[in-house]
Formats: sequence, C-alpha cells, structure tokens
Amino acid sequence: MKLPKYVQAWVDAEGRPHCYFRRRGFPRVPLKGLPWSPSFMAEYEKAISGARTAIGAGRVRPGSVAAVVAEYLDSRQFFGSKSAGTQRMRRGILERFRAAYGDRPMALLPAEWIEALLDSKPPHASRSWLATLRSLCAFALKRGWLRADPTANIKQHSIKGDGFHTWTDDEIAQFEAHHPIGTKPRLAFALLLYTAQRRSDVVRMGRQHIKDGVLMVKQQKTGATLAIPVHPHLQAVLDATPGEHLTFLVTATGKPYGGNAFTEQFRNWCDAAGLPQRCKPHGLRKAACRRLAEAGCSANEIMAISGHATMKELVRYTKAADQARLARNAMTKAVIG
Repeated sequence: MKLPKYVQAWVDAEGRPHCYFRRRGFPRVPLKGLPWSPSFMAEYEKAISGARTAIGAGRVRPGSVAAVVAEYLDSRQFFGSKSAGTQRMRRGILERFRAAYGDRPMALLPAEWIEALLDSKPPHASRSWLATLRSLCAFALKRGWLRADPTANIKQHSIKGDGFHTWTDDEIAQFEAHHPIGTKPRLAFALLLYTAQRRSDVVRMGRQHIKDGVLMVKQQKTGATLAIPVHPHLQAVLDATPGEHLTFLVTATGKPYGGNAFTEQFRNWCDAAGLPQRCKPHGLRKAACRRLAEAGCSANEIMAISGHATMKELVRYTKAADQARLARNAMTKAVIG
C-alpha cells in the first residue's frame, strides 16, 4: 500500500503495526489507525498542519501580508474554488506579492496603493492580479484580517483590441507549406488548429485519448470534459507521424512539453516558416473558432468544441461571419436585380 507523504510504517517483532509522520527537521508524530482511514487521515492532517506552522514560526508576523497569503494558500477557499491552471497562475502572483510586500500589515493596504500597483502592470496581467488580490482580500475579510476590501471599487483595466492575433488563412497555408505532414511542427500545428484547444491541453493529448474517432479532452483551465470528433486533416497528420509516447508531442529527450517550453519551440517553428511575431499558439484556437463560424456553426456548436464557458468570446466570431455572409447575399441580390 502506498502511504501518504511523510508517513513511515513498519511492523515490530510482535506483529504490531506502527505509523509515524516523519518530516526532516520536525519532531516525529505517531499516527493511530489504518493508513487512509478517516481516523488516520484526521491524525495525518493535524500532523502536517503542525509542520506547516513550524516552517514559518518566528519569521512571519501575524496579520502581515506574508502570513495572510500563507494562510490563504493553505485554505480550502484557494484549493476548492478554481481549476488547477488558475491555481498555478494565482499562486505565482501571490508568491511574487508576498516576496515584495510580505512585511506590510494586511489591514493597512490602501486601495490607492493597490490601484497604483495594478497600473504598473500590462493590461492582461493587471486583470489577473486584480482577480487574485480580490480573492485574497475576500479571504482576509472572512478571517478578520481586514475590515473592508480595498479592491472593492477598483475597476478592471479595459483591454483594447482583440487580444491574441487570429491566424489568417494565408498564415496557416504558409506554416503548412514549410512544415510538411509527418513532422513534429506540423503535428503540433494540426492539434492546435483542428481541436481548438489551449496550449495546456494540446501538450497533454495522446493516442490513448482517442477512441472510435473521438478525442476526449479534459480541459486543464476549466475542468470541462469534451468529446471532439477527430477532423480528417488531423487524422491524416496523426497517421503520418510516428509516436511511441503517452503524449503526441514530446521534447528531444522524449518528455512531455511544459507550457512555456512548448510556446518557445513553437516560436522557433514559426520563425523558420517566416511568420511574424503575432502568430502564436493561442491564435490557432481563435482561427479554429473563426473557421467554424464561417462554416455556419452556431455559437453553441462552437462552444461544444472549444469548451468556452460563455458566449462572450465567441460572439465576435459569429458576428463577423454572419456579417460577411449577409453582405455576400445582399450583393448577390443587387447584382441579380
């Protein structure tokens, strides 16, 4: 039986089992009950909580930003409210926030100071920071570290433009012309374009996720499970690309790509094809949605493939496609008339 982390177990000469919580640098704590049983796990949680407290003892002042961040990161509110991808993003923000301002009293962070901090960030980053700090402040209010939420009246920065560039058909053709079927760049490209999924999901896809011509995807960001029919063009690329790993895409050493490493490698492939800096992996997700809209798919049909939770992002694609289709129809009537 695999034991919980930091648990050691053995049976003595008289046949009696013994379990201890043992973490380097901390006292050994005896644990009663059968491993993984409710009573055992209650003892285990108590022991591991004591170790976490000991790690920061004497170094973090109660009520400081560092103390509240540590308490929040260890809470059910943090672990239970968002997806794993959002948790990683917010943890990174909070660690940077704690490193820079950890000694400050949480209760004395004025709204003006937080707003100035957000103004120093690029628009997309500012929105992520605001959402993260709002969640932290809501937790601090609940635990009594704040009397009022300093982020309550701060408005999100408006983002001009359409965000990531949506690949044009000419750019798609240029990439495909340079990277033929059977190469890793073309495989990565096809997975992005013909599944309409995010980078974080594409790098985890493997042949074991395809059954009877359907690709099963559990989105890392949203947790949504999607069943996506494999497009014939994608199937042709998969058939022509050898693979013996659990994921379709692997590094030179045979390991799955991390998100940032994949983006860097994809940039190299785009450079080799002579494509501009605006061409990024996420732009292919947008291009896939654009193509679906131009083919006459409704917003709900596109969402069934892309996994978007709301129509807000997709309305632009369907509106543009509908406008173009209506314009063509109108011009045809004018010519006939």
